[in-house]
Amino acid sequence: MDLLLKDKIILVTGGAKGIGTGIVRVLAAEGAIPVIIGRNADDNLKMVAELESQNQQAFAVTAELTRPDDCARAVREVVAKFGKIDGLVNNAGVNDGVGLEHGSYEAFVASLHKNLIHYYLMAHHALPELKKTQGSIVNISSKTADTGQGGTSAYAASNGGRNALTREWAVELLKYGIRVNAVVVAESYTPLYEKWLHTLPDPEAALQKITARIPLGKRMTTPEEIANTVAFLLSGQSSHTTGQLIYVDGGYVHLDRALG
Repeated sequence: MDLLLKDKIILVTGGAKGIGTGIVRVLAAEGAIPVIIGRNADDNLKMVAELESQNQQAFAVTAELTRPDDCARAVREVVAKFGKIDGLVNNAGVNDGVGLEHGSYEAFVASLHKNLIHYYLMAHHALPELKKTQGSIVNISSKTADTGQGGTSAYAASNGGRNALTREWAVELLKYGIRVNAVVVAESYTPLYEKWLHTLPDPEAALQKITARIPLGKRMTTPEEIANTVAFLLSGQSSHTTGQLIYVDGGYVHLDRALG
């Protein structure tokens, strides 16, 4: 199936790490031009170099997304370079463990900036260009909005906000032909996930316990599997899909817990 993404300019926040790398690689393989937006210039350029070595196109903008001015500047740089924006993947974020019992107002608000507010800002600043191209937005979200996790109030709240904004924007942007969807992730093995596992007393036992609870295949979802769904939702082949929360999670959230 041709996803009709050739030469499409797609912004991917956090595109140099974790799930973002999977998204960027799939988009580039489909002929799109992913624009990696993230705080670490070296990581961004390393990802661009990897794709260019495979005769694929990519671009990078260094931006600290917790700074509102950086979000606006990143969009301006992309428009100056390419003259258009065809899609936005809001992906950057971190499960930073800001809980209720041991958290603080300052930490909670800082986490919202890391995980939710830049979703709004990137969409807000990209919107004039997305109107011109009838582009698409895909928000990456997490199961924590549905299941809770414990000790991570700010991240759970951010993901609840991501899901709500997905539905809200889908309604608000109908008149422009802009589709907005979310991909909800449960357990996907990334460097950040690995780092968290190694804070536990027995990482291997913890990993086995987690994968045993995933109904389909008793394994984690790969970044590429998430990316394939993201690419489809960005593409013209999903032309009548909007306002949807798509769970790419091996059945983790919705299938009977007895299966685990």
